Amino acid sequence: MDSPEKDYTHHTWLAALAVIAILVAVSFIPPQSIGGIHLRRANILSDVMSFDDAAAADKTAATGLYDEEEFRIDLDEVASRIGADTVPREVPTCYDWRIPDNTPAADRYTLRDPDSIRRIETPTPLEDYSDNNRLKAFCDTLLLARRPVRIAFLGDSFVEGDILTADLRERLQSAYGGRPGGGTGFAPMASPLTAFRRTVKTQSKGWTTYNIMQRKSAPDFLREHFYVSGWVSQPSSDASTRWENTDFRQKLDAVTDARILFLSSRNSRVEVTLNDTLRHEFAVEGDASVRQIAVSAPRIHSLAFRVHSGTEGFIGYGAVFEGRGVVVDNYSVRSNNGQAMFWTNPSVNAQIHSFAPYDLVILQYGLNIMQAGVTNYRNYAQQIEKMVAYVRQCFPGAAVLILGVSDRSVKTDTGFEPMDAIPYMLESQREAARHTGAIFWPTSDAMRAQGGMEEFVRNGWAGKDFTHINYAGGRRVAWALYDALNDEIRKAYSEILQAERRKAEAAILDSLQRIRLQLELLPDPISASKALPAPASLNLPQP
Repeated sequence: MDSPEKDYTHHTWLAALAVIAILVAVSFIPPQSIGGIHLRRANILSDVMSFDDAAAADKTAATGLYDEEEFRIDLDEVASRIGADTVPREVPTCYDWRIPDNTPAADRYTLRDPDSIRRIETPTPLEDYSDNNRLKAFCDTLLLARRPVRIAFLGDSFVEGDILTADLRERLQSAYGGRPGGGTGFAPMASPLTAFRRTVKTQSKGWTTYNIMQRKSAPDFLREHFYVSGWVSQPSSDASTRWENTDFRQKLDAVTDARILFLSSRNSRVEVTLNDTLRHEFAVEGDASVRQIAVSAPRIHSLAFRVHSGTEGFIGYGAVFEGRGVVVDNYSVRSNNGQAMFWTNPSVNAQIHSFAPYDLVILQYGLNIMQAGVTNYRNYAQQIEKMVAYVRQCFPGAAVLILGVSDRSVKTDTGFEPMDAIPYMLESQREAARHTGAIFWPTSDAMRAQGGMEEFVRNGWAGKDFTHINYAGGRRVAWALYDALNDEIRKAYSEILQAERRKAEAAILDSLQRIRLQLELLPDPISASKALPAPASLNLPQP
């Protein structure tokens, strides 16, 4: 006879009660920070019970959201390393390959009119705390320079793949680039992210590439030679890279100059191919200095680089494509809060800077530090000040622009809302700009003037994570930043005109003084009338 089946339904209720008890207990665990990641309270009782997590959040921020040891840097030691490693050497550091160009060079000797069109209806101005008038000096260079004007844009995944920088570059090149005045700027020798970037096509093979965020996995020699690009590549025999300019934005294919950057500690033999037809080999003498192969031609559509021999101790950095106008180099490193800058080699940075000095360095960080509920970013502000000092050591003479953190939304019980930490992060970044005499621009304010992150997502300008913009969103932010820069350029333009007018007026007054003296000395009225200037010669510069 079969025994009656037992009733286990009450076990389900016991299991449910046990789960509820565990969740209630978890609700009383305060916010934690594990491995640098801030974890919020898991409160299932939020409708009936609230906790004061602000104090816990401030405590978390006070102890630091990152490894403080990684930020320690001796700027005097940096300066000594730069001085020791950039002294003139007997071996050549620059190799030239120039194809004659019979077309006349663009006239960069005359004052260029500033762009009069605003792209964004509501302006978000730059806040200039710069010392020594560095912002004005950059604007003057943009208006008057006889050479390319160079901008380094250092950031995180917010600008990865040339997002934002592609459109900032396009606007600046179109307004102040001259002819042809194009080019995509820096492109790494090899990277797993090259397919994501649309402004240049990169095909590489035979390279082992390391990212600075995983630098501890790199061989010791490579680990000590990172550039601010965040990538170093080691070649095998006949390793090669081919870069090709695209039409993703205007003027990208209007390139007359390219520079290939590498380090060859031993004798090596490399080959450069221009537009898939012309080839040139270079015998490189081994040395610890960074090398540059500068290629100049009427039009550079593609460029290829191959390492035939001397691969041991060889490091490939990348290539820079530029015209005779404005160059914007994108140096984005995913998950970087700016900390990786201190892991780069200052002498490598300074040597590459000496080949083609930067006029402006833009720092776009903070998105990977900011956490909901955290209101204290004093420690991070101090690290930003060190970043600015480090930039000035490696790139002397460049103005520094700190971009405030971008707008970001977080999910709540009622939907998405702006992260509460944004104002506190912005103020910390602004204070760092004040203390270091840098320039500041509040990115989140510019985004909110256009509707904020929710409007960006609604319009398809940003991802569903309510954090990262796409190319469409990058264009909107780039236009706002361009408008802010262009306002300062217009001010500089007016000051240049006024200075020229004062100079012309002084010259005319001096001329009239000489005429008065001549009139007093000349014996007759006929001779005096011949000394008077023609009316047309008294023209003054027009505003």
